[in-house]
Amino acid sequence: MIEFKNVVKRYGDKIAVDDISFNIGEGEFFVLIGPSGCGKTTTLKMINRLISLSEGYIYFKDKPISDYQIYEMRWDIGYVLQQIALFPHMTIKENIAQVPQMKKWQDGDIDQRIDELMDMVGLEPEIYKDRKPDELSGGQQQRVGVIRALAADPPVILMDEPYSALDPISREKLQDDLIELQQKIKKTIIFVTHDIQEAMKMGDRICLLNEGRIEQIDTPEGFVTNPKNDFVKQFMGDKLKRSINELKISELIDQLPIQEGEMREDYPIVDSNLYVKDVYTALIDSEAVIINNPATSTQHVLKRQDIFQILSEHKGGHDE
Repeated sequence: MIEFKNVVKRYGDKIAVDDISFNIGEGEFFVLIGPSGCGKTTTLKMINRLISLSEGYIYFKDKPISDYQIYEMRWDIGYVLQQIALFPHMTIKENIAQVPQMKKWQDGDIDQRIDELMDMVGLEPEIYKDRKPDELSGGQQQRVGVIRALAADPPVILMDEPYSALDPISREKLQDDLIELQQKIKKTIIFVTHDIQEAMKMGDRICLLNEGRIEQIDTPEGFVTNPKNDFVKQFMGDKLKRSINELKISELIDQLPIQEGEMREDYPIVDSNLYVKDVYTALIDSEAVIINNPATSTQHVLKRQDIFQILSEHKGGHDE
């Protein structure tokens, strides 16, 4: 879907992005992370040509991005910012309708699309679509920002630290909502964050940048079990690695969600005495697993994102 090939970005004598190459697959949730100034936002903005590259190539659908008319390419790449930048004088409906109108959609199709997207993120169209942005909370505005990026059904969504300005409760809720939404829409999402917990929870793969260069690209499990160097180990932190390697699911069982309605026959059943790392390995090949709780004779559905959420909140004896 997207390929970086020996991409360099210079600002005068300063190299912001230094000879990076990687591929992002169709439908993948790909996270860019790293310390401040590492080049992650610059990398993101080069995809839709908000920033021009200095050397190398970026391919979108097997064509160099320079081959596309810039406005047509941006219609196929939704963009969500930390500062949501909704038009304050327009209603929510008018904000969401911008790109479909530019693409000459019929009014009826636009109205149907707006209602569908608002329902999908839990904003009742009849209540919210005629309101102005300042009548919504920060979390509601951010939901509108996400569905505005989705309005014309683009195959790719770029998200630049979209939740970092929100309070922790709103942020966690929107993370969960985006994971659930992605399971339905299967878009290619490139997501920038500085928060390792957010990256581990959200990403199919994570690209860790440092001073414009790639330190490691891997799955969340790969970062925990096989960090490539000392910088990766330090950035990841020891607490999460100890937790995933030393804790058993039985020690976290009381924090696991009970989701009887989400049970599916194709979810494997795993023993609560397994270590977290072993259960995570099972989750690579399955959307969720079922954990039997022998103490209460209940079953819990455990998804990958649940693990990192629980570990980030865990107050057990491995935190010292």
